[in-house]
Amino acid sequence: MRGAVLYGPHDIRFVERENPRIIEPTDALIRISATCVCGSDLWPYRGIEPINEPRPMGHEYCGIVEEVGSAVRNIKPGQFVVGSFFASDNTCAICQAGYQSRCVHKEPIGAGGAQAPLLRVPLADGTLVATPDIPSDDLIPSLLAASDVLGTGWFGADAAAVGSGKTVAVVGDGAVGLLAVLAAKQLGAERIIAMSRHESRRKLTREFGATNIVTERGDEGVARIKELTDGLGAHSVIEAVGTQESMMQAIRSTRSGGHVGYVGVAHGVELPGEELFFAEVHLHGGPAPVRRFLPELVDLIWNRKINPGKVFDLTLPLDQVAEGYRAMDERRAIKALLRP
Repeated sequence: MRGAVLYGPHDIRFVERENPRIIEPTDALIRISATCVCGSDLWPYRGIEPINEPRPMGHEYCGIVEEVGSAVRNIKPGQFVVGSFFASDNTCAICQAGYQSRCVHKEPIGAGGAQAPLLRVPLADGTLVATPDIPSDDLIPSLLAASDVLGTGWFGADAAAVGSGKTVAVVGDGAVGLLAVLAAKQLGAERIIAMSRHESRRKLTREFGATNIVTERGDEGVARIKELTDGLGAHSVIEAVGTQESMMQAIRSTRSGGHVGYVGVAHGVELPGEELFFAEVHLHGGPAPVRRFLPELVDLIWNRKINPGKVFDLTLPLDQVAEGYRAMDERRAIKALLRP
């Protein structure tokens, strides 16, 4: 088969790769219905995260099960499934506590490269969630979003203790930030402040439930959040970028006793201990345990209560994956959906 492989900065190619196969009895093979480019894929694409050898790309996926290993009990060939970007057994003590992304047997799905027609999914019973039936085509983008960006935005909101009556601020207007707005709305936030400078993204934040838009960044952005919250800061702040500026903006926008949920993949972030000590805020985050939320998210999507697929504003054939990367890198697209 052919799939996406990153050879170096700005060098993504759609090339011949070995077909995946069942290796462990707990594996499943998925025929991909849709995959996409993730904001975190842009770190190695831009050369900020160096790679030492050609790397298969892609970790977001949904599709039809083609084959399962002999030990797989709950996932069946012919089912439409969605899975997390980390494979997990969903039975260990860490999984049972709700942190499947840190499962003691975790395996990164990206190692197999989901930007391809076929994908091997380890630990299939613990990783994959089947839909009630084969979905209609219009539901597929939203189901794909559940495999990462929706689940990650949802975890950001959960980690920030979003709830009824609270004021929430979201730092970052990529797909994760946009869907963190949607999650905050679903979790009952009274007021949602989206920090965004881009018109198309601001429009989507409004659709997803934002009540206020802040265009300023850094200290000016913090001052604007404080102005909107009687000088106190937001109860809950979701950090969805992963830079030093965005993390400090999130912490400084949070009121004392409030919560920061950070889900942006951190690059070069260093926290000043004394400032953090006197901020008196809760910090919680990391790689989202998407599997914890998948059953609920699939149900909400299946019953058309949410439409996270709106974050995909560019759809391309899989063999044009390089254009998907370019469009997101140049901010011509929020998120590129790829169809085999």
